[in-house]
Amino acid sequence: MAFHHLARLARWALVVVVLSLVALPASGVPKGRDMTDAELAHLSQAPTVRYWMANPDDAPAHLTDLFSRADRLRARGGAGDAGDHGDARWGHGSVSNAVFNADTDGLPQNEESVSACRDDRDQVIMGTNDYRGLIDPEGNFTGWHFSDDGGRSLTKEGLLPPVSEGGTAERPSGGDPVDNFSEVDCDIFAASLNYDPVDPFGNSNGIGIYKTDTDTLTSAACGDDGAPDPDCWPTRRYAAFSEDPTHFLDKEWFDVGVSGDAGEVVWVTYSDFDIDPDEPNPAGFTAEIFAVRCDADLTGCTDPIPISEDDIDVQFSDVTIGPDGRVYVTWSQILGELEGTAQTFVHKVRVAEPGSTEFGPEHTIFSEDLAIPFGGVLHANDFRVATILKNDVKDVGGTYPRIYAIWDACRYRPLDTVCEEPTIWLSHSDDLGETWSQRRAISRRGDNYFPTIADDPTGDDLAAAWFTNRHDPVFHNRQDVEMVRLDENGRVERRQRITRPSNESEADPLLGGTFIGDYIEIFAHRGRALIGYNANYRKEELLGLGRPIPQQDNYLARTRY
Repeated sequence: MAFHHLARLARWALVVVVLSLVALPASGVPKGRDMTDAELAHLSQAPTVRYWMANPDDAPAHLTDLFSRADRLRARGGAGDAGDHGDARWGHGSVSNAVFNADTDGLPQNEESVSACRDDRDQVIMGTNDYRGLIDPEGNFTGWHFSDDGGRSLTKEGLLPPVSEGGTAERPSGGDPVDNFSEVDCDIFAASLNYDPVDPFGNSNGIGIYKTDTDTLTSAACGDDGAPDPDCWPTRRYAAFSEDPTHFLDKEWFDVGVSGDAGEVVWVTYSDFDIDPDEPNPAGFTAEIFAVRCDADLTGCTDPIPISEDDIDVQFSDVTIGPDGRVYVTWSQILGELEGTAQTFVHKVRVAEPGSTEFGPEHTIFSEDLAIPFGGVLHANDFRVATILKNDVKDVGGTYPRIYAIWDACRYRPLDTVCEEPTIWLSHSDDLGETWSQRRAISRRGDNYFPTIADDPTGDDLAAAWFTNRHDPVFHNRQDVEMVRLDENGRVERRQRITRPSNESEADPLLGGTFIGDYIEIFAHRGRALIGYNANYRKEELLGLGRPIPQQDNYLARTRY
């Protein structure tokens, strides 16, 4: 077993024991389905955390000393010196950064999604994987964080509550946050994985879709203690649900907008993993992308619509309802993972006409031979990472829609698994995805990853952001958020360093450098941008123990782009 993999297992053994002592009954929980390393590397991080919690005996025998250390840590109890909790807000130049949660337990938050109301930019919503969910009695894990003053301060936050519908099982929220505002009336939508936290891959599961509004979130009925209050999100349902425990629905994304005669609708996409222990490939699974259209009031949704019909290994779907009312779905087909060979990511797109639920032909955006592979590593970081494809659509001069695709890929890939100098690439299409421009590198030097892009419908520009390690020229380890303004042809007009000083991504007492989420997100409107990301600047005691130390939090950057 590779050394870096042993180090990750060691860190997770400590994480699992500490959190299980807090969150699980003393008698333990039943062991669920055995999962392969390839499956855990490919599936979302939140259910992976839950799997480790439910299966602590799977840790290698040579790590038992870490179990003993964790027992002693928890048994010691009490709180240390309160110390200096650091500054939760700072700014430099035109950028304002602020921690965007009220966590006093010192538990992590990551995988940020952010949006604002275009008609009232005081309304801001962010979603996270919120590890305070590990001590929630119901096991809810998807955090929401709301501001009614433009993100200058946090108004209220909590965990998304469970979803149940008809005769289906009630399942708590389980991470993979996505959040968005309606552009018709500024209603607020959120999406989450919903599954059994005790047996995430051995029971029924679904994709939850939620709806609320500012009046509801700020009302007295919506509690302010951070709990998963159903009164905060009164409208919720499954966009898709799997009764078959061998199918896990993963990595959802959604958009809300007006689509032709259908009016305002919600389009949701996700990956359906068929986790079959008898699957004759090293990974032990196959996967397919599906899409679902729901009414804006969430009273009904279509049956799942197959998108990646001929692909058997996929991930990272993204969906955009364009300004023209068409629906644009992108995803990546992964070649080589199931065969245990070098991985190639084939980026693809399909488009549905306004109001329609029928998608046109599949088109290839780019075949990326140097993708950051599942199970691979950045050369100077240990957190999980893989090439992620995102899209947005812009009305160019009122004449045609232009699709933009953004992704990260390695410059060099020794041993087919070590990613060196990943670059952010951009391409666009003016003919509904049939042909694409030559890809353009929009990052500078160093290691760049987790790209996100947003159209600003009020002007001619777009904004994009990502994590970069280029400000650590010696080790390529510490990270910053970088943002660029792009013209409609994808040329960089302005480049900004959003964070300062650089963040040490390993500086979390539980996660270490193992997880920082799978994505971050940018929102753009009238020349201003919001960026949701995570960093370890704030100091907090871990579960009331020891001294305040740096730990992972979700942050909101507010800036002109």
